[in-house]
Amino acid sequence: MKNKKRRREQQPRPAIHPRNKYSENPPDFALLASLYPSFNPFVSYGRDARPRIDWTDFNATRELTRVLLLHDHGLHWWIPDGQLCPTVPNRSNYIHWIEDLLSSEIIPKINNNADNIRGFDIGTGANCIYPLLGASLLGWSFVGTDMMDVALEWAERNVKTNPQISDLIEIRKVNTCMDAVLGEDSSKEDLQCYGSKTNPSNSIGSESAPVPSSRRDDAVEENSYSGPPILFGVVRDGETFDFCMCNPPFFESMEEAGLNPKTSCGGTPQEMVCPGGEKAFITRIIEDSVRLKQSFRWYTSMVGRKSNLKSLIAKLREVGVTIVKTTEFVQGQTCRWGIAWSFVPPARQMISPYVAEKSNLSFMLEGLQRQFGAIHVLQSVESFFHETGASCKLNVHSFSADITASNDHLKGILRNKVGPLEESLGGDCEEEPPSGSDSMPCPSNDLSFRITVFQQIPGTLLVKGSLQRKDGSSSGAFSSIFQRLEGVLKQKFCREKASVAIS
Repeated sequence: MKNKKRRREQQPRPAIHPRNKYSENPPDFALLASLYPSFNPFVSYGRDARPRIDWTDFNATRELTRVLLLHDHGLHWWIPDGQLCPTVPNRSNYIHWIEDLLSSEIIPKINNNADNIRGFDIGTGANCIYPLLGASLLGWSFVGTDMMDVALEWAERNVKTNPQISDLIEIRKVNTCMDAVLGEDSSKEDLQCYGSKTNPSNSIGSESAPVPSSRRDDAVEENSYSGPPILFGVVRDGETFDFCMCNPPFFESMEEAGLNPKTSCGGTPQEMVCPGGEKAFITRIIEDSVRLKQSFRWYTSMVGRKSNLKSLIAKLREVGVTIVKTTEFVQGQTCRWGIAWSFVPPARQMISPYVAEKSNLSFMLEGLQRQFGAIHVLQSVESFFHETGASCKLNVHSFSADITASNDHLKGILRNKVGPLEESLGGDCEEEPPSGSDSMPCPSNDLSFRITVFQQIPGTLLVKGSLQRKDGSSSGAFSSIFQRLEGVLKQKFCREKASVAIS
């Protein structure tokens, strides 16, 4: 077991998927501008002579997606103004992760034709990006679903303008009529699960039907989803799929969706917003999967907030899935997570789920005020360690800080119960002192670690810490220091106290 643990420690933290086309060769804006005149007006050059685009310009991001799909994938593509514009490298990461799940053979195949992989894209949107990438890269067939007429029209257009893969993709309209979804012989349980009516605009128009007491608190907390059907009522009788995938509505309101002024990816309220946010939406997918069980080999979804993973995994354990897998998608300064589960019995005995080691820790900063961004958090990290004399070198390009601290520096940090950042605040947030700090194990050498700040959804940042040299005493000291840093940053930047994210 010790040897296995050492091998696991030596594996690098995930970044862009190694099979992603852009893993070694990120998009070359200058080359694309020279090859595609329509893209050229969106490319500018800074003092460092590096080409760049304005990420706040929807037209620029849309044209970049168009030329990348044409240049690297041979796909013709377009969306009208206001529709959600996907980033090609990020969406490719999700496709390749599903490829890993299918090729692992942890869950046995559900069809005899191993070469015929069939996927189901929940809310394919006008962009239809996942079916287009999955079909062109891997030859997979897809059913892509949506309820909005404009999304269905443009998804069909994007499929038909690529005849080389059009036979692999079916665009299916979601029927928002409850009678059509549940049928005339619907059971009382069906009606309780889906509420008294379905509202196509995703707004909750009436009180939901009673749920069992064991689930009532969760339902209230999740602001229960009462929108159109997702899987149950859309998947047809007798259909089977190897997987489903979803880019869920991450936000609870369009105001929340518009908090990040540094990017513009478009998106309609139906694409971006759901009462209860992504947690409620993915919870409904879980509930649907309980009904459909082995109709899918793998159920999957993207997750925008790491803090939602813990409750979603608990929900999956509660409903009796046979396996849960998670991953992390890193693209530039943006992080997303993937969650997958199955009801199919595993083909082989599983090793216990991997628990993140103490040499890699993280927490979320949620509810950031508009004026604060990753660079402000990074500068506060620098001040936090400089106060006790520890070495801290910033890299503003990678939004990271490399810290080296002696035993005296570490003890100084833990003795300062109120640091310089905390003194300037009104005490709106509470901080729990790190447990066991008085008996903190002392590392034999200076402690070296890296702090990195990642942009999440607007108003949310992920702060990661990674220990450079790993041993028992170093891990204990690093954990204590990182916990203190978390309290200080949350007190300075969070509008209200946020729960600690899972590490």
